[in-house]
Amino acid sequence: MKNLFLLFLLAFLMIGCKSTRIGTTNNLQVRFLHDFTIPAELEVGGTTVGGISGVDYHDGTYYLVSDHPGNPRLYKTEISINGEKIDTVSFTEVIELETSDSALKEAHLDLEGILYDPDTQEFTLSSEGSIKKGKDPMVFKVSKRGNFIDFFAVPENLLAKSIEKPRNNGTFEGLAEAFDKDGIWVAMELPLVTDGPKPKLIRTRSPVRITHFDKATGEPTRQFPYRLEPIAKIPWLYFAVNGVTDLLEYAPDKFLIVERGFAAGHGSKGNTIRIFDVDASLATNTLDLNNLKVSFYNPAKKKLLYDFKWAKNFLSQEIIDNIEGISFGPTLANGNQSLILVSDNNFNSIGKQLNQVILLEFIQKQ
Repeated sequence: MKNLFLLFLLAFLMIGCKSTRIGTTNNLQVRFLHDFTIPAELEVGGTTVGGISGVDYHDGTYYLVSDHPGNPRLYKTEISINGEKIDTVSFTEVIELETSDSALKEAHLDLEGILYDPDTQEFTLSSEGSIKKGKDPMVFKVSKRGNFIDFFAVPENLLAKSIEKPRNNGTFEGLAEAFDKDGIWVAMELPLVTDGPKPKLIRTRSPVRITHFDKATGEPTRQFPYRLEPIAKIPWLYFAVNGVTDLLEYAPDKFLIVERGFAAGHGSKGNTIRIFDVDASLATNTLDLNNLKVSFYNPAKKKLLYDFKWAKNFLSQEIIDNIEGISFGPTLANGNQSLILVSDNNFNSIGKQLNQVILLEFIQKQ
């Protein structure tokens, strides 16, 4: 019996630690290609490159956003892809936000998402704010020089002093252009307190709200609930979290959603990064629902597309870091779409972390 148990345990560990470049659902396939580490002490325009929490791509240029509240800034970047590898990452310009503007002067700009509009040459940005300081999360536009243009209208239940209680460091994290180009999607990282608990090691009803805003009016028009996965690793120290960090709409009501988990006590290997294939076509519009603990709702359907623990043997340092941004990239040499993911190294303030750039191949099945 003892030998049988050991064989079972060995088989379980082998299945749980599979190594594969490819992840699939009925709709999609992704293939891990390469990762590249930007030097930790790289200086560009008098700023240290770090805290990269969002990425967008247009016509050969990548736009990155740094989440340093003391100096909120954007970077224009070129990423050279040779075949299926990233050759170089070159920073060509830093754009610092004009925070003396009266609209931004009192804001806490913890920037998490970025979209670039090549027609207007404007940026749309998301900011978590600071709930504990009473500073609202925001979605707003700035010019190509970093000057404030306009706000989007954030629903009242997502504001800092809302009785629905958004969580500190758990508000606006993901930002994506709508598939029809007429709107944007903004994802909360964690549930409102009144909606449900933060994820735990056991499965919980932990829904985050993902809101659609109309570009022309700036008003929210729709919102759907998305349930988070449990914590994937046992935290050997006190802290553990799992939440949404970014998303893409790849077809009408079809999304790639990135969940980032972290469990303290695992050193540099405490992160869990998973990409889900999500269908929100039948999800309840929760825009007018204030308490998802008591309101009946239908969440978006989700299937695991890729877990980066599968890529351990292919990662240059066998580490998947704090991935917070995802974007469609250029067409690969084989004619397929690429995806680019970026990590937030927290400026190495809580331990050694990586400015990591990851390249994936993305295929929609016929």
